[in-house]
Amino acid sequence: MIIFSGGTGTPKLLNGLRKVVSEKDLTVVVNTAEDIWVSGNLVTPDIDTVLYLLSDRIDTNKWWGVADDSFRTHELMKSLEHNEKMMLGDLDRATSIMRSEHLRAGKTLSEAIIELAKSFGIASKVLPMSDDTVSTMIVSPEETMHFQDFWLGKHGDPDVLDVYQDGVSHASISPAVIKVLEQDDEVLIGPSNPITSIGPILAIPGMREILQKKKVIAVSPIIGTEPISGPAGKLMKARGMDVSSFSVA
Repeated sequence: MIIFSGGTGTPKLLNGLRKVVSEKDLTVVVNTAEDIWVSGNLVTPDIDTVLYLLSDRIDTNKWWGVADDSFRTHELMKSLEHNEKMMLGDLDRATSIMRSEHLRAGKTLSEAIIELAKSFGIASKVLPMSDDTVSTMIVSPEETMHFQDFWLGKHGDPDVLDVYQDGVSHASISPAVIKVLEQDDEVLIGPSNPITSIGPILAIPGMREILQKKKVIAVSPIIGTEPISGPAGKLMKARGMDVSSFSVA
């Protein structure tokens, strides 16, 4: 089974799904449009949440980061007047360092994530949607900013005029994802943000055409007229959509 995932809603579904489906039979294709370089290393928030869940490391109080992590490196850097875009835990930072070392050694992002999953003892396949750089950008009345600057830096407060994925029109589906899509006809789209988590995966050229030949089920992150969590509602409105499961479909 192939699951399309972002970083919060779908991992919660995965947590239940892996109790009824063998983990070795799960392939998780994860959004990378929220990835960002922090203090010299690539952070892949959505991928890391999936990795930490499947390796039983995740902090389930927050649904991001490593349980019982410390933040001494971040705190020291802050005292040295280095303000990071993200508050990275020490163990979480180690994951980013190792991933970045793989990239600096010439590996693709897919190869780096496969290596990390293997090191974490994960039986499932965890794959980035693309090996190319794609960035979700938020357009506010004052500026255009990376999603992480909007959500973490500005706490999602600015009005949103538009949302788009920079680089997606030139991105390619990762070869590893192409391979699993050729082998499996069932795709589950998880209840992650339809604009910033699932939207980028579907926007990669060729993805929708592939899915039209598959058996696809999508789980909505909207109950009534409100998202379960996060800025999905605000971003859907910016795209001219009603906040509803009908609009997600």
